Amino acid sequence: MNLIEQHASFGGTQSVFRHTSKTLNCDMTFGIFVPQHAEGARLPVIYWLSGLTCTEQNFVTKAGAQAYAAEHGVIVVAPDTSPRGDDVADDPAYDLGKGAGFYLNATEEPWAAHFRMYDYIVEELPALIEANFPASESRSIMGHSMGGHGAITIALKNPGRYRAVSAFSPIVAPSQVPWGEKAFTAYLGPDRETWKQHDATALLASATERLPILIDQGEADDFLAEQLKPEIFTAEAARYNHPVKLNLRPGYDHSYYFIASFIGDHIAHHAAALKS
Repeated sequence: MNLIEQHASFGGTQSVFRHTSKTLNCDMTFGIFVPQHAEGARLPVIYWLSGLTCTEQNFVTKAGAQAYAAEHGVIVVAPDTSPRGDDVADDPAYDLGKGAGFYLNATEEPWAAHFRMYDYIVEELPALIEANFPASESRSIMGHSMGGHGAITIALKNPGRYRAVSAFSPIVAPSQVPWGEKAFTAYLGPDRETWKQHDATALLASATERLPILIDQGEADDFLAEQLKPEIFTAEAARYNHPVKLNLRPGYDHSYYFIASFIGDHIAHHAAALKS
């Protein structure tokens, strides 16, 4: 790993590292906040997955998470949203290609060579973190928008791996909205049955662990009606008695102003589960 930047923050350190990913066949960056801790301590880890167009910098610089992570004694890791590099396939649109990995393993060309974000988040990145930082195997996962989609689907597909899951403005029914239909067609092909493995609403039926899901959604979000549709997810969750707490926040939009307003609640939610 190469250290790109490091800053003292609330008694801990906020760093950004670059490493070569064997899973993605490219160099990747991630942000990591490590709070002040006793020598030899191993701390629980929250993984944050960002949304469309973002890098690790959006969360690191805008969410205001460091103060809460320091308060609760948890590490927070924020990876990039997709593979990067001159030889990585891309698309002129913002919602496909670089910055739009959708946290899945692509099977279609030209994406399959690099776009394996699911394996990167679930396997490679945690192994790297736990080998090189004072991180325990106690993990949780959360995210925003496309990253909320990633956090919920990854938690549902990996029972026992995460202690908690939450999301801000998640894409919860990607098979039924334009963002998801475009990305899934490109990355996974036209067979909608294969899409279900990366659709949170579809995954509820086969979930073997009923891990409670915390969701915050701004009611002034411009993407709410067309792209997010939380009512589809909550109705399906009720059908299977899967615990979901949906907080609808009047006046809040899709931005990091919204995330910064409630990130403390989410980190407290994760910290309680991670330390129980």
